[in-house]
Amino acid sequence: MVGTVALTGCSTLPTLVVPAFPMPAAPAAAPVAVTAGDAAAALAKLPVKGRAPKTGYTRDQFGAAWSDIDHNGCDQRDDVLARDMTKETFKAGTHNCVVLTGTLKDPYTGKTISFTRGQGTSEAVQIDHVVALSDAWQKGAQKLSADTRKQLGNDPLNLLAVDGPTNQSKGDGDAATWLPPVKSYRCSYVARQVAVKTKYGLWVTKAEHDAIAGILATCPAQKLPADSTVAAHT
Repeated sequence: MVGTVALTGCSTLPTLVVPAFPMPAAPAAAPVAVTAGDAAAALAKLPVKGRAPKTGYTRDQFGAAWSDIDHNGCDQRDDVLARDMTKETFKAGTHNCVVLTGTLKDPYTGKTISFTRGQGTSEAVQIDHVVALSDAWQKGAQKLSADTRKQLGNDPLNLLAVDGPTNQSKGDGDAATWLPPVKSYRCSYVARQVAVKTKYGLWVTKAEHDAIAGILATCPAQKLPADSTVAAHT
């Protein structure tokens, strides 16, 4: 489209033609590190909306599983296993990247689980996306860039090593439909969900908001977990 501006007051001056270009769209906000703070206050700032359609969701929308987003040479699954377990042993020659064995005190069930890497045994300890990726997709993530979704899918803030069968039972539930069996861990669990949703600009449903608020009311001093994740690619 072209607009014209006529200069009056002098008949010898030509008409000035000024191209009318559309204003560039504002870039999407990049995730920012979530500093420790009051979880209930952060929840109050999250938008409350209905769940968007699941149309278009696949795991691949969040990048390759366990990508090394912090560039330390280890994939994110092994990073989380090493972070959350004790008594770890590592495969020789991997610079302490590939975890072979370890002991997990599972936060969801309270069980102590012996982990051994291998077919038929690795599944005993799984890595949970605290905010399930399908849930994230339906609450704002589909509007994020591919690189930002990749970070969300591999962000240590959103990952926990947990009991495998319990993780399977969670599926893609949010706080309105699934909570850890260990009630004493629920405050920490929902605070982590709030931190992830705050960081990535996601929203909560009314039922989810009310479920989280009810839990945090039992622990009014609950803080958000610290976020040490590297800056997101934008």
